[in-house]
Formats: sequence, C-alpha cells, structure tokens
Amino acid sequence: MLPRIRRLFEPDFERYEGVRRINIYFLRLLFGLMLFVLGREVWTHIFAYEGPWDSDEAVAWSVFASFSALAALGIIRPLKMLPLVLLEIAYKVLWLILVAYPLWSTDSLAGSPAEERTYAFLWVVLPIIATPWKYAFDTYVRGQRRSVDLQAAERGDSGHSVQSRVNFGTPEAT
Repeated sequence: MLPRIRRLFEPDFERYEGVRRINIYFLRLLFGLMLFVLGREVWTHIFAYEGPWDSDEAVAWSVFASFSALAALGIIRPLKMLPLVLLEIAYKVLWLILVAYPLWSTDSLAGSPAEERTYAFLWVVLPIIATPWKYAFDTYVRGQRRSVDLQAAERGDSGHSVQSRVNFGTPEAT
C-alpha cells in the first residue's frame, strides 16, 4: 500500500512527461468539475434563455460553455489541456485583484453584486495547487520538452553521452 501512495508523488516520466501522478489526478478532477458543475449551470442557462441575447452577455456565456465542453478533453488528456487551467487561473486571479480586492479593501464587498462571484472565484486555489508548475513553465514559457534520454539521465541510468540526452523540442534540436 505504501509504495502505491509513494508513486503518486514521484515524477512519471513514462506516461506524463515527468509530472507527478497526483497532479494528473487533480487535473482530471478539476476538468470533471468544470465539465459537470460549470457545464450544468451554463448549458441550463443557455437552453432556458428566452429572447434576444445581449452581445456582451452572449460572449461571456459562450466562453463558459466552451470551457465546460473542452473540459471533456482535459479529462482524457490533462497535460494537453493545461492551458485551459492556466487561463482559468489567470482570469479568476485578475478578476479578484481588479474587482473583489478594491471592494473588500473599502469594506464594500459584503452585499455587493460581486460578493457571490468572489466566493466562487476564491476556489481558484484548487487549480493553483493542481497545476504542475515546473512542467507548465518548461513547456509554455521556456518552450522546452524533456526527452526520454534526459529523463533517464536524471534517474541515474547510463549509456548515453550528455549531448545525446538533450532534446528541447525546438525545431533546431530535432
């Protein structure tokens, strides 16, 4: 039992590019919540809506509906859909800084129209915890991918020179 639990917290180079399984499971949970909780609310609203849509309101509901639909792909391929989680983190944190914090700092948040959304957006801590930040930084900021040989070298396997182990996934390196 203990080795199974330990494996949850070890990098999985064979299946998940060095990301810990616990992060993968948390990402799948997030995508599942996005699909079912957000999806239920959004699609119910869209299908029950009557009359012409306000343009800006329709954009917002369309974006949230797209989030819930794309979350199905995230359950299957969590690392491929990680940018969706990064977008979620970015817009929620930005909204909390721009809208909720000024209201809270002036003691005006309670009873305001933003209060309910603030409580919902504070759950942004879950995707922040679930995100494999080293993988996200290496992949989306540095543009680097880890090759199987480099991963083997990090685990202590031998047999290849250091130069043959480095493949950063750039066109020049391939």
